[in-house]
Amino acid sequence: MNTDQGILSQIANTLAAHYDVLYYIELETGNYTKFISTVVIEDLDMSLTGEDFFKTAIGNSPKYVHPEDLEREIKLYDKEDVARRLKEEHSYSMIYRLITSGKIVHVCQTYIMCDDGKHFLCCIENIEDEYQRQEEQRKNLQSVERMARLDKLTGIKNKNAFEEYMQSIDERLSNGEDLKFGIVVCDVNDLKLINDTRGHAFGDEVIQMTSRIICDIYKHSPVFRIGGDEFAVVLTGSDYENREQLLGTIREESEINGKTRTGPVIASGLSEYISDLDDNFDSVFERADELMYENKKSLKSANLSNDFRKVEEQKAITEDRKRLLDKLFGALYTIAGEGYVILNDLRFDYSRWSIPMISDFDIESEYMYQADRVWHDLVHPEDIKAYDKAIEKLMSDNAEVIPMHYRVRKSDGTYVLMHTRGFVLYDNQGNPDYFGAIIFPQ
Repeated sequence: MNTDQGILSQIANTLAAHYDVLYYIELETGNYTKFISTVVIEDLDMSLTGEDFFKTAIGNSPKYVHPEDLEREIKLYDKEDVARRLKEEHSYSMIYRLITSGKIVHVCQTYIMCDDGKHFLCCIENIEDEYQRQEEQRKNLQSVERMARLDKLTGIKNKNAFEEYMQSIDERLSNGEDLKFGIVVCDVNDLKLINDTRGHAFGDEVIQMTSRIICDIYKHSPVFRIGGDEFAVVLTGSDYENREQLLGTIREESEINGKTRTGPVIASGLSEYISDLDDNFDSVFERADELMYENKKSLKSANLSNDFRKVEEQKAITEDRKRLLDKLFGALYTIAGEGYVILNDLRFDYSRWSIPMISDFDIESEYMYQADRVWHDLVHPEDIKAYDKAIEKLMSDNAEVIPMHYRVRKSDGTYVLMHTRGFVLYDNQGNPDYFGAIIFPQ
């Protein structure tokens, strides 16, 4: 077959990013050349060149194509039908299953007519990963339809699901069942202020963080998002038995977040079902809701609110402040030697990180806004509490330098023990101006 190998090589390189196998075929004779064949799709007994693509493919199909798809797949090699469809449609595709190395692989086979009208491309793409993702989505959708819709933003159950759950509890109570359950109502402090000053995108992130915190604490109970900033948890099993302890956990984390400004401040209220007092689910919920508002007032009176560095600190860092940050960072880097360095301009919540940290800990960039949570999320779960308390002490007690020991997850998934010397620099008015840390792996 006479072909321009240079042009075909360019075509092959371009299509290689999208397909696992590529054949260039002369429509009239069936003569073909194979340009791509990846290990993802094993050798299909098609030589690099051949004289009759259609006959060879039909002969090979029973060896590799799933029996349930064989009849459909063989129709792809009806030469007259291929010529007719390519003339009418220019390109078309079919999805079927191969059996290779004992495994089922979904592939998409596409025919594309070349501009000369005499040749066409047969492109085969391994779509197994995409197929599995779609199957997972389909199963999730079926699950959602069975148990009511999920909240799109957080992925947890929504208000409709909550109302269905409430009705089911009321039915069981009406039938005389002796139930033990509690309700925790949670509310994100100052969400409207966050949306107005930081934008709804950041507000959505706060809601998502709140959802994760609640779900992490109440691992054995259904969690619902029942309003823009409001969540409800119906306590069952061990979560019900440990309800006071778990409420203390969420309140303690909220207080730390408020003091260190590293996460959302969540107001919470707990009430349990009392058979002699409560006629239905709603009466328990209302009592928990009232207690949540009492907690919200307490948090506000303690000046624990979701300022997240306050709105004025969220403007883009000025050139003067960035130059000063770089100068201070350079001085710290010289002192640190082989240690890592982090320096954060608290006025703009803008930080600079040592370049080795980017690869060692999969940090997104050398410069970042609102990066404190990035490091916080890498701290070992067993060390989070001690880490948060150390940061709280550093930010609230006017301490100049505090040593900290904790484990951090590296980019390879392992944890390394860190010795950190954290410090705060203050401006002329005594306000925290910079937070820095020199970190040595042990």
